[in-house]
Amino acid sequence: MATNAVARDAVRALRHRIAKIEGRLAETLDRTSLDAPDGEPDGESYRAPEGADGATVLRSGADARRDDCLPTGVLRLDAMLGGGVPRAALTEIHALETRDAGLSAGFALALAALAGQRAPDGFLLWIGTAEIFGEAGAPHAAGLVGDFGMEARRLLFVEVQKLADALWVAEEAARIDALSAVILEVRGNPKQLTLTATRRLHRRAGIAGRPLFLLRQAAQAEPTAAPVRLVVSPAPSAPRRTLAGPLAGTVGAPAFAVAVGKSRTALSGEFILEWTSHDLAFQEREPAHSGRLVPLSRHGADLAPAPGAVLAFDPLRRAASGDQPARRQHAARRGTG
Repeated sequence: MATNAVARDAVRALRHRIAKIEGRLAETLDRTSLDAPDGEPDGESYRAPEGADGATVLRSGADARRDDCLPTGVLRLDAMLGGGVPRAALTEIHALETRDAGLSAGFALALAALAGQRAPDGFLLWIGTAEIFGEAGAPHAAGLVGDFGMEARRLLFVEVQKLADALWVAEEAARIDALSAVILEVRGNPKQLTLTATRRLHRRAGIAGRPLFLLRQAAQAEPTAAPVRLVVSPAPSAPRRTLAGPLAGTVGAPAFAVAVGKSRTALSGEFILEWTSHDLAFQEREPAHSGRLVPLSRHGADLAPAPGAVLAFDPLRRAASGDQPARRQHAARRGTG
């Protein structure tokens, strides 16, 4: 018993040191089965004795992960993200080009709508500089209701002149219990958005227990404290679906090409997601060309390489097969491609 207690204390101290280095809340680490007393079954809740370190209701790791995630509804994506988008953390949403600002903003609004389902009376706070709103504009009130089920009066804007002020507002917004989510929109890779700054945002989001979406327009990936980074780019919308099938010449639900650039599971992947405004949910759509576009190789069952791949041919195998290029083809392939 004494040995187990000492081991738990050592593990707890080490995990708290790691959390401090990463800028995470050490208090959130108490919600794990490592702190459970001996013989406590997984999935059970208990309260630590009065005066003990972290005297709160503790849960197993599986329960903590489930409660700390905001599922997108797409099973493959949620599994890759470790359960979904973090509910009480900083999440990065990237758009590689300025012209995709509206697309990435719509994706951020969709995630905010999912967060709002847990707090239907909450407000969404959108923070940005005058440069951001002057370049990318602001959401349309009618679109908020029709596409995201959000009343216009529940969307609050804060426009400032300097990014430093926007960062300060985002940190202080964590103290407001009436908010369901916060969106901080940033352009490019400004020097003020340091690793320390993102750690502060991530920490405040953890304290508040609500998502903070860092919406980055025309930005390149760089080290941040956000456990999840999603890169959003345009995807063609499918035709509108009817009872008789797809209606040619129409535009269906908005589509997003989403790449997981960073996740808590260290897995990456690409998805095409459709946002259904009626159900306020994402659905995964298979690519238009899901089959193989390159045929099998000529002699054998080996699959042909991807287009554009550089190959080194085996001269012995080519001589044995007797398959030599025609004399006219030698001259065409001597120069660099």
